[in-house]
Amino acid sequence: MRKPVIAIDGFSSTGKSSISKVIAQKLGLIHLDTGALYRGITLFAIQNCMDQGTLNMPLLFRSLAGIDLGFRLENEELVLYLNGVNVSEDIRQPEISDQVSLIAKQPEVREFLLDTQRNMAAAGGVIMDGRDIGTVVLPDADYKFFLTASVDERTERRYLELKHLGIATDKLSVKENLINRDKTDSERKVAPLKKADDAVVIDNTELNKNETIDLILSFIKEF
Repeated sequence: MRKPVIAIDGFSSTGKSSISKVIAQKLGLIHLDTGALYRGITLFAIQNCMDQGTLNMPLLFRSLAGIDLGFRLENEELVLYLNGVNVSEDIRQPEISDQVSLIAKQPEVREFLLDTQRNMAAAGGVIMDGRDIGTVVLPDADYKFFLTASVDERTERRYLELKHLGIATDKLSVKENLINRDKTDSERKVAPLKKADDAVVIDNTELNKNETIDLILSFIKEF
């Protein structure tokens, strides 16, 4: 029997990736963090396509065909490799967070990654999280969820995450980054962040991680 395809979209710092990872383990699915793919492209751009402190988009677009980006299974966990280098930690740096929405709204970048994401899910048995999975990447997904939470709660979560990683920042900067990313992601012309018409909305402002996971699982039929 073909295992289901699950799409989880939502705002930054709603726990999409960590929640999807646990659900994947519970259901025997493969978890694909598509946000990591865009962060990988952003890391490449910062390392290779800067022009006097500014991202050179035409140079990035010309370089896309030469980018080798994908996940590898290591110690029962998928890690992201960029041109042969494990970048799973590098892509979580604040400078990547500051630029990823700009990179992600570029039609050329989205087109480059679209087939990659669809091919990963073609055989089923996948849970994929991002911002346009249920609306654009996998519109025929068997289950769709949209995660949201208040900006103050998301700020607290992101701040604690960065602190745990040893990255120095302050809550005001984190909040401003989230608000700017929300605006950029929601207002971009190509594949904006929005809820699919048939997605279940999960507001986890008052829910912890386990409660959110249990709520999502309650909508998924046994297979």
